[in-house]
Amino acid sequence: MPASKPLARRGVLFVLSSPSGAGKSTIARKLLTADPDVAMSVSATTRPIRPGEVDGVDYSFVPVDRFKKMAANGEFLEWAHVFNHRYGTPRAPVEAMLASGRDVLFDIDWQGAQQLYQQEGDVVRIFILPPSIAELERRLRSRGTDDEAVIQARMARAANEISHWDGYDYVLINDDVDRCFTQVRKILEVERLKRKRQTGLIGFVRSLLK
Repeated sequence: MPASKPLARRGVLFVLSSPSGAGKSTIARKLLTADPDVAMSVSATTRPIRPGEVDGVDYSFVPVDRFKKMAANGEFLEWAHVFNHRYGTPRAPVEAMLASGRDVLFDIDWQGAQQLYQQEGDVVRIFILPPSIAELERRLRSRGTDDEAVIQARMARAANEISHWDGYDYVLINDDVDRCFTQVRKILEVERLKRKRQTGLIGFVRSLLK
């Protein structure tokens, strides 16, 4: 018996949030490598580019004046001011990816997740917790990219970010990155199957009832 043709579905707006150092970026990269139907939302930022980063791939690096104009013109789905820099999600690329049937992955904080939910409504939000505060600090220090002042600022912000854990649909503890990644992938698979996203079902069901 030939395999049935996949039905059309609406793309998933898929948010990963965590305190800095808890592992969301690592898991996001693993998901993008493993699943060709997932596309990354590339945030715009006013912060300086870091060694090894690529403009337009890791972030779109823009001057403060241009960022402010984009925000004023409603070009962002969400944006926030974090650690003296601005970060935002450009609207047009996300809408284009959804229109092409792809899922869109967001690596954003709780403020961005809340704004995105208010804008779009149908958003799947996952919050990733570290196994402990001590482990979170160890991970931040092991990066070797931030000075002591930045590390302390990130640790201070972590408590505030963790306090918003109950605003998410799913909450995972990243004590093992491979296990946490597997859980994230299972969540995405389940969300794709939900009836509200199966846009091709209406026509299929009608064909069965003829």
